[in-house]
Amino acid sequence: MANDNMNSFRTATIAVLVDNEPGILARVVGLFSGRGYNIDSLTVAAVEDGGQRSRINIVTSGTEMVIEQIKAQLDRLVPVHRVSDLSKDGPHLAREMMMIKVICPHREGGQNRAEALRLADAFRARVVDASTESFVFEMTGDTAKLDAFVELMRPLGLAEISRTGVAAIARGTRVI
Repeated sequence: MANDNMNSFRTATIAVLVDNEPGILARVVGLFSGRGYNIDSLTVAAVEDGGQRSRINIVTSGTEMVIEQIKAQLDRLVPVHRVSDLSKDGPHLAREMMMIKVICPHREGGQNRAEALRLADAFRARVVDASTESFVFEMTGDTAKLDAFVELMRPLGLAEISRTGVAAIARGTRVI
């Protein structure tokens, strides 16, 4: 049974606390590319100690053994301070922000415009730019919610998408 668990494929959200110094992101990404691991999402920003430390959130997938290897290799990198698999270590929150442009001109009847606005309201997306030809919606949520909104906008005139990548944090009192 334990062997089946090691071979099962899963998605992992890994948080890495590092010194904020030139080249660290390149080293982390190089670790993934050098071993043929895929990064589904990557975010990084200074988070503590007056900008001296950064937090990298990485969403990747693989077998349990591959994810354990990734964590171990990240932990050995200098200047990595902590590595946590948020998706395995306990409950966590994961969100990303997206801006999505939908082009649906008034002159084509306006039905797509009305439907785009109705769906945006249902998904709690905000209109951040509007013209007679297009809308730009801003939306925050989990990846599945954003993906669902994108699919609904495709037939209505989806033109462009910009996403931030996943920001994640442990729930409760647990910290990395």
